Amino acid sequence: MTAAERPTLVLVCQRASLPWIFEGAVRAGVDVVLVPRPDEEVPADRLPPGVVELLPLDPEGDPAGALGALRERHASRPFQGIATLYDPLVPFVAEAAELLGLPGIGRDTALGAQDKRVMRERLAAAGLHVPRFVRVDGPDAEPWLAAAGELDFPVVVKPAHGYSSLGVTRADTPAELRGTVAGVRRLCADKLGVEDAALVVEEYLDGPEIAVESLAAGGRVRVLSVGYKGEPEGPYFEESVYRAPAPLPDAVRDAIVREVTAAHAALGITDGPAHTELRLRGGTRPYLLEMGARIGGSGVSHYVASHVSGIDLAAEAVRIAVGRPPSFAMTEGLAAPVGAAANYIVPCGGYGRITALHGLDEVRADPRVDHVVQMLFPGDEVRPYPDFTGYPAFVISRHDSTADAEDFHAHLERTVRIDYAPGA
Repeated sequence: MTAAERPTLVLVCQRASLPWIFEGAVRAGVDVVLVPRPDEEVPADRLPPGVVELLPLDPEGDPAGALGALRERHASRPFQGIATLYDPLVPFVAEAAELLGLPGIGRDTALGAQDKRVMRERLAAAGLHVPRFVRVDGPDAEPWLAAAGELDFPVVVKPAHGYSSLGVTRADTPAELRGTVAGVRRLCADKLGVEDAALVVEEYLDGPEIAVESLAAGGRVRVLSVGYKGEPEGPYFEESVYRAPAPLPDAVRDAIVREVTAAHAALGITDGPAHTELRLRGGTRPYLLEMGARIGGSGVSHYVASHVSGIDLAAEAVRIAVGRPPSFAMTEGLAAPVGAAANYIVPCGGYGRITALHGLDEVRADPRVDHVVQMLFPGDEVRPYPDFTGYPAFVISRHDSTADAEDFHAHLERTVRIDYAPGA
């Protein structure tokens, strides 16, 4: 394929230090125009693999201006697709694709997947398992607080348009709920610039948390991996581990695959990747918490899914984004596992000014580790939860079995730690 024949993908706000989607584009034979993240400088002489052009835009701060610039770029030099792995911009990318006549899931589908209120309503209407919940809309929270008081406690308060663990807080009693709602709204005002942010109050679910990586094409859904993400109990829900495949009974795993496949149909995610998080209530019944219409973890989910399933999620997602079919037969159901993979999310373990991160050099030298992605460094300030500063580091590894991955994570818990300034 010549350079003139290669399709072009606009990739919006992908962190350049996370390589998987860029490398996937190279394997797919697709050139990338990168819209850099506003908080990251990408030197023009050190572009990520597959990137042929930088296109500085501000789709979060100036979406109308960014859409106008994309229209002009497409008119002068057409591109064949647009994508993002950054959850807050999934609706923007879907809108841009609609505007330019490019492949995509559509803005309504993107908004329905990102807005936790709409998502739960659509899943419930389709008869799927969702926790009982109440929407908290508008500046006056009183009517919604009264309705939430009828839920079974404890409950979890979440920003309707939140991401990662930002603001996710457990309230154990109705008396706690008012203060929790007010605190989460203050946080959304400070971090997201949204006053009186819309929230979801939903019943807390016990049991393991499960992550599912999937790929859809033409409405057919292939589940690539089903992974274990711990059993966080709150009051805040800091992510810690991701190991796949999850050791589950066949009946439970099959129920998860059915629930995720049905959720694709209920939300209208017919083409492209999805990252789904569920809870196994009582350890057996899957309840869907969220489904992102993107590759999860800014690309980390590609690493997990590809090593577990043998399917190149990043390359296949890029192909679909530029209007090409997957390179494999798109049969529905779960891909048979061919390996095990894991991501250890180094916990903050406190807050304040970081003075040292111990153990990462030793971890980098471990033959089981393919990547250590460090996001926080000495001198950085970590704010206490429910605020979300970011993850200190990802330790991404492959293993012979999930049991081996679990043993390795126990080793990392002993090896990696963070020091903070005294009194912080």
